[in-house]
Amino acid sequence: MIALYLAAFLLFAIGLAHSVLGERYLLVRLFRRDDLPKLGGSADFTKRVLRFAWHITTIAWWGIAAILCEIASANFSVQNTVLAIGLTFILSGITALIAARGKHYSWIFFLLVGVLCLWFAATKT
Repeated sequence: MIALYLAAFLLFAIGLAHSVLGERYLLVRLFRRDDLPKLGGSADFTKRVLRFAWHITTIAWWGIAAILCEIASANFSVQNTVLAIGLTFILSGITALIAARGKHYSWIFFLLVGVLCLWFAATKT
């Protein structure tokens, strides 16, 4: 049990470091380049896609950390596990929607997965 909580803590910490340090030392420097491909017709869209993809990785790791905490808890339930998955996908969808201004359609699928998981968790008896 302690091992899973420690693993969850490490996932949370590495996710935080991934987003903060990646933004500061990788993405900002990468975005200064003049030769980025023009996805969707612009380098700006390319930057937005790279940024949200980068940060969705952190969201995924935090979602897995939540699942590990649920598994380690004395009150483990499939419902709470699916709830954590659903919230992870809702956050991923919102991140993709905002960052890409709706132009990258992954947000639709992330939100659908999230809503379906939340619906399951809400109706599970």
